[in-house]
Amino acid sequence: MDKVFSRRIALVTGAGVAAGLALPGVARAHGMDSVKFALGAETLDGGEQVTSLTLDTGRFGPIDPASLTTTTFTVHAKATSPIGTGGQDVGYDLDRPVTAARLDRGGNIVLELSHGEGQTGGGTLGYLNSKSRNVRLDLVYTITQNTPVRQRHGRPVTFTRFTQGRLANPEVDAFSYHASRSGMKYRLYSPAARRGRHPLIVWLHGGGEGASLPDGYYDNETTLRANRGALGFATPEAQAIFGGAYVVAPQSTSAWMDDGPRFAPLIQEIVRDVVRTRPVDPARVHVVGCSNGGYMSLKMTTVYPRTFAASVPICGVVTARTEGNPPLIPDAELTAISTPTWLVASRDDDTVDPQANSVHAHELIPRSELMLYDHVVRDGHQFPGHWSWIYVARNDPSIGGTHVWQWMARKELHR
Repeated sequence: MDKVFSRRIALVTGAGVAAGLALPGVARAHGMDSVKFALGAETLDGGEQVTSLTLDTGRFGPIDPASLTTTTFTVHAKATSPIGTGGQDVGYDLDRPVTAARLDRGGNIVLELSHGEGQTGGGTLGYLNSKSRNVRLDLVYTITQNTPVRQRHGRPVTFTRFTQGRLANPEVDAFSYHASRSGMKYRLYSPAARRGRHPLIVWLHGGGEGASLPDGYYDNETTLRANRGALGFATPEAQAIFGGAYVVAPQSTSAWMDDGPRFAPLIQEIVRDVVRTRPVDPARVHVVGCSNGGYMSLKMTTVYPRTFAASVPICGVVTARTEGNPPLIPDAELTAISTPTWLVASRDDDTVDPQANSVHAHELIPRSELMLYDHVVRDGHQFPGHWSWIYVARNDPSIGGTHVWQWMARKELHR
């Protein structure tokens, strides 16, 4: 009977080098050294989750897949906030169920982890109520090997230690890091090489994805990890509809609604830089945003009426933030918007009143479209009513048989 061997090591994601833990035993006798593993992540509609671990075991020779079961390894995850939480517990400390163990084409062991919408313990972000924003959690994953695996010739193998590597999310990693001359950070997706000039889609995030400068926190990542807003436009489906589109996602230094008039020229600077340095068609620049970003997408079309071919404000705000203050976007400015506009919201949104904001804006913006849902439901899971951006990220809104991505793709600015 095989003896049970357990070896543990962990490392905070992206923070330094792990201290090794070399233990004697069968593994060292067989020359097995430290095994590095990567965290595989996916951005679900409700946010990014770690969905798998890939152990770099291919270099040790072929492993018999029949020796791998869901109990061969145990996975533990601990997540903590990188900045002060004001006493709020936003992390977790628990075992992650392994749902499958297999080999990839390189002979590396892949541990599939239980995950899904609404499931706790796999998320990479934490929302801090005191700061009204998401932060990327520091993740410590610990792997315990419970039973040896077998190489194809039958020899049992137990690895001496495990070292955590990078977090890999192919959709997020496809966006490159940038910062404007004014210091505003942004992420940029570049389409596959094609001839001619391409559309540019500007994605403006919600309030929870801005920076927290008093804490020195400005990550330029939560804009892509919190939801599929920007990622949706980089999918093969969207890229086929737009004929290859650049997607830019600026990150606010706080929240767009804090000072829209000041942020507008900073966003415009990024747009101009991308248009100047990439093969972008300046007549096909589109702006899309959710919540705070829904407000900002409308604001951009009031400040720069000759920049955008189309605007899609999602659950955006136009009314006053607090009673007695002036509206964020006055009726006179809404009436003057000339950019083709398609508003999206859900009737059960209890964060931003759809009647006072999206419906009201639709009534004033000339020739605008409005898609008003009853609830936000995706694959049988009901999300908060405020999260209607999920529909735009999936090209669901449709009027007269035309879906929102196709509607955008047909728009062109006539100068």
